[in-house]
Amino acid sequence: MPESSFERSSKRVLDPIDRVSEVLFGLIMVLTFTGSLSVAEAGRESIRTMLIGALGCNLAWGIIDGVFYLMGCLAEKGRGLLALHAVRKTIDPQQARRLIAGTLPPVIASILQPAELETMHERLKQLPEPPERARLHMDDWLGAIGVFLLVFFSTFPVVIPFIFMRNAGPALRVSNVVAIVMLFLMGYALGRMTGRHRWLVGISMVILGSILVGLTIALGG
Repeated sequence: MPESSFERSSKRVLDPIDRVSEVLFGLIMVLTFTGSLSVAEAGRESIRTMLIGALGCNLAWGIIDGVFYLMGCLAEKGRGLLALHAVRKTIDPQQARRLIAGTLPPVIASILQPAELETMHERLKQLPEPPERARLHMDDWLGAIGVFLLVFFSTFPVVIPFIFMRNAGPALRVSNVVAIVMLFLMGYALGRMTGRHRWLVGISMVILGSILVGLTIALGG
């Protein structure tokens, strides 16, 4: 059965800010492993253990984050359907206008006149009967897969030096440089999307990421 307009998620399959957030999440997770590696004591076995731990952790969190993404999609669609059913069933025009305004962004709702909200109410009543329950569709599953891939594959740039370099010291230094560059680029992208100073957000993200990694390691994460 084709997906109806009632069941589509209002968000794109992983909007740009979601993508940046997922990469940052995976990056910070893997840095908790590489940052806890002792160069003085690191042998090939300890590096191998660190790599397995980092990849396994991000694999698990990628799956968990993907499941949470699906839960969020289902909750969003469910709220939308509940509001739609309530609007279609009410016979009180004032209540209908309140329900419609409550589903809109506050700025948009604040400029709509009662007559415009009433027009929306009439149009919603004329639509085909919506489904009773929200369901997941292809876009939702694609988004969940995207979340998983972003979290999991954000691990690799940071751990690649340990795979190809035998000496733990130089590998850790290269890994840290890669991590700093990635943190900066994610912050720079976030600054561009939010209208902030790009370089300042990029540098701030490097500092914030380092603090979060340090706290995670200190707390035994």
